[in-house]
This record gives sequence, C-alpha cells and structure tokens, in this order.
Amino acid sequence: MLSFSRYFIILGIVSLVIGGLLYLAARANIPLGRLPGDVHFQNKNFSCVFALGTSILLSILLTLILNLIVRFLNK
Repeated sequence: MLSFSRYFIILGIVSLVIGGLLYLAARANIPLGRLPGDVHFQNKNFSCVFALGTSILLSILLTLILNLIVRFLNK
C-alpha cells in the first residue's frame, strides 16, 4: 500500500509541474493550440479544433518527463 500512495504523490507533483508549465506558457504568449499542424474548422454555427501539433508536442514532453521519473524510481 505504501508504493501505491507514492505513485499518487508523484502523479500529483507531475500534475502540478505540468499545470505550472502550461500557466507559464500562457503568460509568455506561447501559442499552444495555435501551433503549425493544428487544424481549425469554423462555420457560421460550428467551430472545431484538432490540435494535432500541440498534442504531438505535449506527447513528446510527457514521454521525456515520464521516462525520467521511471528511471529515477528504478534506482
């Protein structure tokens, strides 16, 4: 049960770090959601956004962060 609680603590810390980074990105006017590769459809009564470029960027960053955490926990 101790390792289970440790995972929740690490997940909370990672969530706080990611939230802080997204907050800082918004304050620094980094255009998350408006990157090249993000597709926007807009009609008179309908709008749809496929944030492909943003999701690829976030996927790469999260993969790197989680790999570092897993390597740290396996020591």
